[in-house]
Amino acid sequence: MLVNLLIGISIFGYAAWTLFSFIKRSKRGKCATCELNKSCQVPCDKSESNLTKR
Repeated sequence: MLVNLLIGISIFGYAAWTLFSFIKRSKRGKCATCELNKSCQVPCDKSESNLTKR
């Protein structure tokens, strides 16, 4: 019974932490969270729809 409770708490705790970190990153903006933000050639103020029209 105690093992099941610990497993349940760890699963829900990890899910809550993952959701919290996702929301925290998404508030920083698209370019701040991108993996290529230091080497990206596209300005951050352009939307994706403008980029596909090229």
